[in-house]
Amino acid sequence: MEEFHYISSTVLDIQTIWNLIQYKTKLRLSDEAKVNLVKCRKYLDQKISSDKTPVYGINTGFGSLCNVRIADNHLNELQRNLVRSHACGTGELVDPEIVKLMLLLKIQSLSYGHSGVQLETVLRLIDFYNLDIIPVVYTQGSLGASGDLAPLAHMSLPLIGEGQVYYKGEVTRVDKLMSPMGWKPVELKAKEGLALLNGTQFMSAYGVWCILNAYRLSYSADLIGTMSLEAFDGLTQPFHRLIHLVRPHRGQIKTADRIRQFLEGSQIAEAPKTQVQDPYSFRCMPQVHGASKDVLAHVRKVFKTEINSVTDNPNIFIEEDLILSGGNFHGQPLAMALDYLGIALSEWGSISERRTYQLISGQRGLSPFLINDPGLNSGLMIPQYTAASIASQNKQLATPASVDSIVSSNGQEDHVSMGANAATKCLKLVTNLKSILAIELFNAAQALTYRRPLQSSKIIEDFYQKYREQVPFVASDRVFHDDIKKSIEFLEQIPVSPEFFLD
Repeated sequence: MEEFHYISSTVLDIQTIWNLIQYKTKLRLSDEAKVNLVKCRKYLDQKISSDKTPVYGINTGFGSLCNVRIADNHLNELQRNLVRSHACGTGELVDPEIVKLMLLLKIQSLSYGHSGVQLETVLRLIDFYNLDIIPVVYTQGSLGASGDLAPLAHMSLPLIGEGQVYYKGEVTRVDKLMSPMGWKPVELKAKEGLALLNGTQFMSAYGVWCILNAYRLSYSADLIGTMSLEAFDGLTQPFHRLIHLVRPHRGQIKTADRIRQFLEGSQIAEAPKTQVQDPYSFRCMPQVHGASKDVLAHVRKVFKTEINSVTDNPNIFIEEDLILSGGNFHGQPLAMALDYLGIALSEWGSISERRTYQLISGQRGLSPFLINDPGLNSGLMIPQYTAASIASQNKQLATPASVDSIVSSNGQEDHVSMGANAATKCLKLVTNLKSILAIELFNAAQALTYRRPLQSSKIIEDFYQKYREQVPFVASDRVFHDDIKKSIEFLEQIPVSPEFFLD
């Protein structure tokens, strides 16, 4: 029997979303959500017919046109025009998996019954999600303030039978699918276009996607960093639990615990050492990796609140008989959180590149550039250049977007979050970090071979052997682009464990 995730007032969290993605679970509206939607729409229709007071976005224009009154017979046309006119995104195409998250998060936000949309509208969004009919959305166009207007307009166009979608691996016009699916375009009623476009689902979807990837990369950074420690013949004393209990940051303790677990039973770790201390990139992994873990935990909390919120405007409160116009669409909480996460991602990459640099330095009995016959062979000299280049770009990308603002809509929208820019560059940071860690893994596996016949722990050796099945030892120079690409693919194959989400 097919299982469904029921959209309701139940809290949606990061791990639940991961499970929905992993198992391709389909959505259904709970009875509670259906009642909320129908009740709110009925209230709004009655309010419009009985009260002619101007209400923003329902019978007025939008933005700086908020004082322009719209006649009742044009209210539906107003909503269609809104969706069409705001669909002016540009730039690259958003990954369909992120757009699918946008659909999920928009459905969740509308289901609370404070937005005034028709039940039919939400059911069509659920159809898109379940049937993998994914709207084509562009990366550029949102200021992250009056909602993610342009991206959400492109997401909403297919509801009215316009725009393009991904379907069965191809981009096609949605109007070509309407008849085969037995659909007619949704006739948007008053307030609906605004409910669809006002909201933070573009920023939120990017944030959720980056958070999910960051948990995998957090684990990978700890594991690869530990392999590098072993390859560099590093000390284990800096990971002693007592050191971290007297400075008990949660992420720091978690990282040290994990490194000790990874080292358990290692012959290399137990062998006598000649050095008194190791460089910070090895010794301070708990402090640096741990700080990024703590940032990730904070950002996860921010996004958990956001994805379980109503973020359009105005908001409808039936019990209080109020329709209130406010600013829940403003993306400042997300913009700042995405910037913070970007800094954390950059730091994971920064310290990883430094470990790579140490491994190729010719210290601790390792051959310069980790190659036999250096000179004739350049060895792993230039992969470190690549990691350094990417780490430097990450520092540039980690410059906050949220400190910027620009006036729009004739001064009505005079402070914006730039959260969409924070979101798209955060995803670039995720991609870059994956490459940096892959290069460290490439170097660490090469260096670990020089420690033979001593063995590392079972965890490290198993990881090493699986990696060697895809990327062989470097005996002489070859095209390292291919090895780095395979190393990235290897990292992407690490299965996500529920333990990852405990970071």
